[in-house]
Amino acid sequence: MTTAEPEKKKSRYTTIMVLTVVLLVVLLTCVPYLVTIAFAEGPAEQSAADASPIFGVTIPAGYKQWELIAPAEEAAPLDELRAVLGNQTAIDAYQAGKLPFPDGTILVKRAWKRKQSPEFASATIPGAATTVQVMVKDSRKYAATGGWGFGRFIDGKPVDEAQHRTCFACHNARARSRDYVFTRLAP
Repeated sequence: MTTAEPEKKKSRYTTIMVLTVVLLVVLLTCVPYLVTIAFAEGPAEQSAADASPIFGVTIPAGYKQWELIAPAEEAAPLDELRAVLGNQTAIDAYQAGKLPFPDGTILVKRAWKRKQSPEFASATIPGAATTVQVMVKDSRKYAATGGWGFGRFIDGKPVDEAQHRTCFACHNARARSRDYVFTRLAP
């Protein structure tokens, strides 16, 4: 055995040790990140109990981050503040002035009891949440109701079938010429 052979073995050993340490550092750095991704909560699974009667509409995941279409105020007896939000399909249609709205449009109305601000006497602020109302455009699925499916939810649960039967009648009577949608894009 020559003196070069122990040096080669030592060099290989050092290389293997360095690679092992680098691999260990990479694993220890990445594994928590990968585990977080693997176990990240995806969109909540929604059951039939979460869907509106008649239409099967559910509250869309992530809707609170959607763009505001317009705020509104409902007078007595409801005394509510409302905000209508839309998915990107809705926003694009509003901005283009496109009627009828395309399939895939989703509008969500959030509502809260109106209350006086404790800091500013002339200001009204949102109080307790009251409802979340959803309209989904699917001209085939909801052909009998102008292409729209409806959902009205209190505390995340759909209201009864009788209340859902009133949705289209109200929209048909008051907003038929605007593709059954009351809300206009805020300037």
